[in-house]
Amino acid sequence: MFCLIAAEAAIFAIFIVAYLFYAGKSLTGPTPDILHLPVFFSVCLLSSSLTIHTAVKSLSHGNVRAFAFWWLVTIVLGATFIVGTAFEWRHLIRDEGLTIRTNLFGTNYYSLVGLHAFHVTVGLLALAAVSVFAFFSKVGEEHAQHVDVLSLYWHFVDVVWVVVLTVVYVIGR
Repeated sequence: MFCLIAAEAAIFAIFIVAYLFYAGKSLTGPTPDILHLPVFFSVCLLSSSLTIHTAVKSLSHGNVRAFAFWWLVTIVLGATFIVGTAFEWRHLIRDEGLTIRTNLFGTNYYSLVGLHAFHVTVGLLALAAVSVFAFFSKVGEEHAQHVDVLSLYWHFVDVVWVVVLTVVYVIGR
């Protein structure tokens, strides 16, 4: 998992450097000032680090019911973040006319935020798979280390969001 996270961090670093390099260089079309800070959806995603940590701790103490509950809460929070991203994109495309082909800003914005949304979606699929196993009583205290490894990926996705949020919605404006 550490190797995967290191490789993914390198990919995100490239996209972030590109975003910063090209910020403000679009000659036409919408500019970053049309973005609104996604506070609620960011709080949902960042809170999910606490819920997944609580889930893993619960499982390591043998409390499978609490694990399943907090794991599901993590999924709901992550899914809420993805729904928020979809609403933001719908607004940007429909109301602001910003697509990936509109200008350099659109290309960089959708590439970076889309890369993150893809990683959240992959994480949600993995979390959902574990949740299905938990539903069928196939997850027990002996699996705590395995779900802890998966939680590392989720924490990584959250940390990356802090960087993307700062770069795109604060610095890049």
